[in-house]
Amino acid sequence: MLVILNMSHWVCLGVTLAKWYLPEEQSNEVEKYIQENDPIMISELTLVEMRDLLARHRREGDLDPNTEIKVFATFEEDIRQKFLICHPLSDGVVRGAVNLLSVLSDLPLGLVHAMHLAMAKEIHTDVLGTADPVMANAGEKLGFSVVTFD
Repeated sequence: MLVILNMSHWVCLGVTLAKWYLPEEQSNEVEKYIQENDPIMISELTLVEMRDLLARHRREGDLDPNTEIKVFATFEEDIRQKFLICHPLSDGVVRGAVNLLSVLSDLPLGLVHAMHLAMAKEIHTDVLGTADPVMANAGEKLGFSVVTFD
């Protein structure tokens, strides 16, 4: 994702970022993109999403508890090593999300989508990476350059 001088990249949803850590469809494309564009920016919301996603995979029997812990530890280490730059959620993000839910009312935008988009706007990113078609559509409407992993 990079430095905010020039062009910064934002891989929004934990679901997209999870493709880097878990083998699934489009994992190779996400890994290549991240390696070519690091560091990648995320928000604290992505931390919660990643933890939730891994726990859900464990509950559904797709991950054993040991793998769940190792994957999350790797994710946290990537943040510590600054391969992933984690931005805190500021006061303005919630209000920005509420505004986006109004402005983009023609889209089936959910809470998490709106929060990620508000955060991306807040840090003045240029590029939005997502595997979610609703997020991609909203990103384009907001003027982001969108990279999709579908």
